[in-house]
Amino acid sequence: MDYYGPMFPLNRFSLLVVLVCALNAQAQTPEIKSGAAASSALDSELFYQLLLGELNAREGEPGTGYALLLDAARKTNDSKLYQRAVEIALQSRSGESALMAARAWRQALPTSREANRYLLQILISLNRIGEIQEPLKREVAAADAKDRAVTLLTIPRYFARVSDKKMAAAAVEQALAAYLASTAVGAAAWTTIGRMRLDAGDSDGALEAARRGQALDARADGPALLALSMINPKTPQAETIVKKHLEGPARPEFRMDYARTLLDSQRYAEAAVQLETITLEKPDYPPAWLIRGALALQNEDTSAAEHSLLRYLELTQARGADATRPETARGLVQAYLSLAQIAERKKDFAAAEAWLKKIDNPEELLNAQLRRAGILARQGKVAEARQLIRSQPESSTQDARMKVAAEVELLREAKQYQSAYDVLAEVTALYPDDFDLVYDMAMIAEKLGKFDEMESLLQKVIVGKPEYQHAYNALGFSLAERNTRLSEARQLILKALDLAPDDPFITDSLAWVEYRSGNLEQALHLLRLAFKAKPDAEIAAHLGEVLWTMGQREEAISFWRQGAKIGAENETLLDTLKRLQVKL
Repeated sequence: MDYYGPMFPLNRFSLLVVLVCALNAQAQTPEIKSGAAASSALDSELFYQLLLGELNAREGEPGTGYALLLDAARKTNDSKLYQRAVEIALQSRSGESALMAARAWRQALPTSREANRYLLQILISLNRIGEIQEPLKREVAAADAKDRAVTLLTIPRYFARVSDKKMAAAAVEQALAAYLASTAVGAAAWTTIGRMRLDAGDSDGALEAARRGQALDARADGPALLALSMINPKTPQAETIVKKHLEGPARPEFRMDYARTLLDSQRYAEAAVQLETITLEKPDYPPAWLIRGALALQNEDTSAAEHSLLRYLELTQARGADATRPETARGLVQAYLSLAQIAERKKDFAAAEAWLKKIDNPEELLNAQLRRAGILARQGKVAEARQLIRSQPESSTQDARMKVAAEVELLREAKQYQSAYDVLAEVTALYPDDFDLVYDMAMIAEKLGKFDEMESLLQKVIVGKPEYQHAYNALGFSLAERNTRLSEARQLILKALDLAPDDPFITDSLAWVEYRSGNLEQALHLLRLAFKAKPDAEIAAHLGEVLWTMGQREEAISFWRQGAKIGAENETLLDTLKRLQVKL
């Protein structure tokens, strides 16, 4: 909240035309016995003062209105009048006046939690962090014992816009000192301190706070959630805290959040373990079945994917979930699209169409139509599929981008590489800085054998979007695949791996450089790691070839068979088997 100093000085009262109105925010009148005259703190003088205060506040004289209402509040000790004075000051952007009214309110009514809360929030808004300890202590102490942990956990929200995060973290830690050894709320207190430290850029301090909170209460969610938010390759200790929390009974929502974190890091096998655990411990938890189905589909396990997705739909329907809620709507659309994809792979195009027809969300209709185009293309109706894509209306540039991507993908699958190249050349001429499209064009150029152009396009992506790891990886792998400039290929792939350390496909690329360089043992080690992290037909093809070259032919065939189960039509796998004259 911004403040611009004190209010204007008080002006003389102007002549007012007073309209009769009801004011009922004043002192409470005790129950009156029959026949007794009622008395009220709202006498005619006070009534007139309040009326003038409100009229001045509403007619452009907030300073006058504020002064009148604050004076009335002091005369009556009425909490609502103090609050109204504070609000007028805040509305006129006078932080110092609001602070004066809040202090007067707290002094007059020292047990009022609302007065203390206003005082605390105004001090924070004015960035007077050195003065927040006493009201913050009062705020926590005033909470009921059963609600104190929640009160502690909400404290970081107050400081979201504070400029000096380190000072705020230190002030909060001092204010909460009395709770840091408490077995009842110590975990919550340390979680709050950890979040404040993390906001201040002190990740080591935040991690230590999470450890100390967990030491007080191993089952508390707060420290584990704090650690979960910190998981990355540079803070491996955070995951230790998360895993310790998961050793006991954990809420499915927490385990689900951990699974999503693993998926974001492309640690698919570990994510699958967490999802399986959720569905075993709480089999009626729909989100786990949905993500488990999506992951199985990504791993080409269509049978498991179909089972999980159908289970998700069954549970969602049994719970009577509101399909208009955004989260439910997105889940249903994802399930329908995935089931349509499974049916399409089985060449059951009628079933695929039936699943797509269930999508009636206007925001997802384009996605459904693009999938219909894919179904047409898989039936050999490529021209009809392209026409369907191009006929779809666009409501945003993102829609246009989706249409281009869908058309290029179906042309790629149909091996109509020149047509795909022509589409991308036309679009990238209009949007030369859309590096995703430039990258796609580079990949099609490679399919056409235009290696110089592919390299030029990928270098353009690297210059324009240096954090785009796929460009480094694609260029490095292409050099390795052509067995040329291997030193350069290694450096490119290492750069990609630095940007995405746990990406199994980049690890696969590095292994291929090692293989081309004659480092078979290192190549084999890397490929085993990659395949364990992401069972994939292309990785299986490479792993099998390295094993075949090393004379371990039975194991090579075993991996190729696994690859065939995952993706029987994978080009790399088919080319490898054909080149080595192997029949499975």
